[in-house]
Amino acid sequence: MEIAWSKVLPVIVSIVVIIVVAIIQELSPRLAAITATMPIGVPLALWIVWASQGGNSDAMAQFAGGLFIGLIPTLLFVIAAWVLLKAGWGLVPVLAAGYAIWGVSLIIILQIQRLFTAE
Repeated sequence: MEIAWSKVLPVIVSIVVIIVVAIIQELSPRLAAITATMPIGVPLALWIVWASQGGNSDAMAQFAGGLFIGLIPTLLFVIAAWVLLKAGWGLVPVLAAGYAIWGVSLIIILQIQRLFTAE
């Protein structure tokens, strides 16, 4: 059995980033937050897709477009979490509300996109 490093290595890098964030947050929560939001996941995802698609530029462009669409709901998730945590909400309700907002906003964006791409 041969290890597909192009698929395994991004997962290992992701785990290392999570560990680094856990360590850094003891020293500086702000630096840990910045590290957590660094564009690491996107390049890793691009790497995985590139490897699985053999570098097909059309497939990569379609994937990158999907990443772009996902940024707005993710930003709304973070804004909701920030506002609700400042309001004193607990972690579980914040995450539940954040994911609800993420899901609803994603559905709205996809519906709007469908209106403009309908034939």
